[in-house]
Amino acid sequence: MKIISWNVNSVRARINNILDYIKHSKPDILMLQEIKTENKNFPTIDFKKEGYTSYIFGQKSYNGVAFLSKIKINNISTNFIKDKLKQSRIIEGNIKNKKDSIKLINVYVPNGNPVETEKYDYKKNWLNSFIKEVDKALKKNKNIIISGDFNVIPEEIDCHDHKKYENDALFKIEIRKKFRELLNLGFTDVYRYINRNKQEFTFWDYTSGSWQKNNGLRIDHFLVSNNILKNVQNIFINKKPRSKIKPSDHTPIELDIN
Repeated sequence: MKIISWNVNSVRARINNILDYIKHSKPDILMLQEIKTENKNFPTIDFKKEGYTSYIFGQKSYNGVAFLSKIKINNISTNFIKDKLKQSRIIEGNIKNKKDSIKLINVYVPNGNPVETEKYDYKKNWLNSFIKEVDKALKKNKNIIISGDFNVIPEEIDCHDHKKYENDALFKIEIRKKFRELLNLGFTDVYRYINRNKQEFTFWDYTSGSWQKNNGLRIDHFLVSNNILKNVQNIFINKKPRSKIKPSDHTPIELDIN
């Protein structure tokens, strides 16, 4: 089974790139973040023509997450945490794998910048709520996959210049500790598990020639509960979509799991 996560930075602005990508990559499930559209304006029909059912949690102009799936996803919910700002940042659902049920959690974590503002407090509170609810969910189901744009740079190797980001909400030590706290519940960062010392990125800013210079960040992640880690076959950061015309500033990460 191929599960892919991609912050598309507006599903309608990138629709041609997304359709081209899924025709070639053929994911079973595609988890989208930052779709930037309400449910009613989501290009459901375009994806249905390619064999995908859309499960959407949209918001006008900002945020928004969705599943595109060839597999039936049950128990879809958009109420995983109580978001005080009521932003569309999490969608969850369950898929059947033989006799087991696997919970999928698709997240778009707040950016949190600038750190001197309420945006940073919102990010910290959001992560605290998320960690608390994930802990509860893990007690009910040991088979969980969390993926999406975490807006967290876990380690120095995950950044082209970590010194530049020391006071950034993506790399501040207390945010990285929150990420570690999430892992310590019983999850593994699949990319770093398979690629111990490899430096690759999932995001390149549109400015300052970041893509051309490979000045990137690894902020999009797949976290797999340790109970199903043995089923992971491979993970791949596919950089090709970032080189297309009118690309998202993020690129897909592809998980193969048995």
